[in-house]
Amino acid sequence: MSDLLARHRAIIPNWVALNYSEPIEIVGGKGSRVVDASGKSYLDFFVGILTNMIGYDVPEVREAVERQLATGVVHTSTAYLLRGQVELAEKIAKLSGIENPKVFFVNSGTEANETALLLATYARRTDQVLAMRQSYHGRSFGAISVTGNRAWKNSSLSPLNVHYLHGTDRHLTQFRGMGDADYIAACVDDLRHVLATATGGDVAALIAEPIQGVGGFTMAPDGLFAAYKEVLDEHGILFISDEVQTGWGRTGSAFFGIANHGVTPDMMTFAKGLGNGFAIGGVVARGELMDALPAVGLSTFGGNPISTAAANATLDYVLQHDLQANARRTGTIILDGLREAAARLPIVREVRGKGLMFAVELTDPATGGPAPQLCARFMEESKKAGLLAGKGGLYGSAIRMAPPLTLSEDEAREGLGIIVSTLELIDAEVAS
Repeated sequence: MSDLLARHRAIIPNWVALNYSEPIEIVGGKGSRVVDASGKSYLDFFVGILTNMIGYDVPEVREAVERQLATGVVHTSTAYLLRGQVELAEKIAKLSGIENPKVFFVNSGTEANETALLLATYARRTDQVLAMRQSYHGRSFGAISVTGNRAWKNSSLSPLNVHYLHGTDRHLTQFRGMGDADYIAACVDDLRHVLATATGGDVAALIAEPIQGVGGFTMAPDGLFAAYKEVLDEHGILFISDEVQTGWGRTGSAFFGIANHGVTPDMMTFAKGLGNGFAIGGVVARGELMDALPAVGLSTFGGNPISTAAANATLDYVLQHDLQANARRTGTIILDGLREAAARLPIVREVRGKGLMFAVELTDPATGGPAPQLCARFMEESKKAGLLAGKGGLYGSAIRMAPPLTLSEDEAREGLGIIVSTLELIDAEVAS
């Protein structure tokens, strides 16, 4: 492993981060578990950053891909009719709730968000865009420009004129102690003020994650985006919901995260879990928005026969096994257990989440401030105990976890036990 790590560091850019002081190579997986090159098994609570959505080695997905491979057609491009692409688009369009929708497939969430921003700025003939503080929308030039998290912005240069809104920052002094209704009212007042002071005429769109992924699974209170949309509609501003991490039933309470706010957006972007490890992303949008672009376009690899075979099988599996309900059921076990433990652990500032998308924000009990060092400590200790997790948050203090939607109740309790025992260990160290 030390040889592979040395080779990695010699040839891969320094900014490609690796988890753990001793990074692992995952060589096998089944269900909710993976195995590293040393033979150690882990319960995977981060599944490739929410991408192996229904777990590892799923026969239905593997067999669908093998059937496509057996035809000899791995790729043809969108210049030809693609049956799997059309079938997948029809399913997504129906599930979206968007009126008269059309679907365009790409390869990643970053590319999906770029496409949505192109559609919005063309439709509204303006480069002005609203985005959320603490957000993350991808690593490309345009996606970085609407990302509201300094740690992920490589450049101040931007192809867009972006203004940031409140919605996930109730820790700030001006919002501290507010209930949901008062906080929503304050955010809406701020939106109106931004439109009146910071923008110059028409605005193209608001792009927002229903639950912020890289932001540490921070989320606006349910109903905020419905209140925002009332204002957006007054001005003809479009609404893009970034469902790259919140789609396909993960929140347990809605199939797409934005439905928790009672909102149907003009566009939704998606990626990650849809292919259960195969690269696929896309945009579903109102047909008139999608059809409006005047130039010829295509997506060479987007929606290719292999990725759509995997995605069709994955989506069918999610629906046939009602994995949204399973996310609600198993997520409740974990979140209830974490909240009970948090009440007696001074290092835990907040437990938050919906369904199988949850986070623990850590704090330094002595200062009340962020504690990224404790987050790093949790990562190392939970790995030793056989659990893989993620980290994030604006200040690097959030442990974020999103197990496969197929997680069993026994696995939920097992993972909860590891998380709580690890937090107890760290809390005791801090107190000593």
